[in-house]
Amino acid sequence: MTVEAFAPAKINLTLHVTCQRADGCHLLDSLVMFADIGDRITVEKAEETSLTVTGPMAAGVPTDASNLVLRAVSLLGAPAHITLDKHLPAAAGIGGGSSDAAATIRALTALYDLPATNMDDLLGLGADVPVCMEDSLTRMQGIGEQVTPIGGQADWPMILINPRVVVPTGPVFQALSRKDNPAMPDALPDWTDRKAAVSWLASQRNDLEMPAIVAQPVIGTVLQALRESQGCTLSRMSGSGATCFGLYADTGVRDSALKQLQRAFPNWWIVPTQAQ
Repeated sequence: MTVEAFAPAKINLTLHVTCQRADGCHLLDSLVMFADIGDRITVEKAEETSLTVTGPMAAGVPTDASNLVLRAVSLLGAPAHITLDKHLPAAAGIGGGSSDAAATIRALTALYDLPATNMDDLLGLGADVPVCMEDSLTRMQGIGEQVTPIGGQADWPMILINPRVVVPTGPVFQALSRKDNPAMPDALPDWTDRKAAVSWLASQRNDLEMPAIVAQPVIGTVLQALRESQGCTLSRMSGSGATCFGLYADTGVRDSALKQLQRAFPNWWIVPTQAQ
């Protein structure tokens, strides 16, 4: 018996860093959506755990205990052969490893009929793992333990771009000039009113964007390319980078911009998407 699970790209539409605790952990307030592109996990019962990585982004993905997929298996104590079909770039700010771990947990829970995993165990895998257990527009706060599905869906045509550089998360947080930035407002917009919702998003931030650009200036080039693409209504970096997104009015406008960007930057990872 095998079970499959989808591991969607996690996109931080906003990311506000609101505090740094005495223990060094940063508190966040982030609006997260999940895209219709991602990795795929297949699990099969086995006497011993093993991991096979396939797919166009398989190169360089670790297959030892450092992989969050194997850490998730160890956490549940449910041995399996896992196939990770990798389509998302690693260390890209779109939750690839965390989403893979969450998908593994969902698949193993179904395969072995296990109880739900508790929050402390999920956080032990990583701050993004709890939110990656969700599948729709979600507000993530605290160190990742406050996860609130908010209903509705940010169902906009989007382009994701990763310039194929790695941005180390720790140094980006350390480079923040201010750790006590304002949180998002309590009241969120009506997501069915696209114009109002995009206007509201434009008034919010990703506080990690500037230190990430300092670490990898090409991120600024990506954002500028998105802003200048025809029909882009908003561009922003996701997570700690380097992946950035652009929002577009409709799929026709998006697809036209996609072709232009792919021609101009053939060595970048440039893909169309929208909410899953």
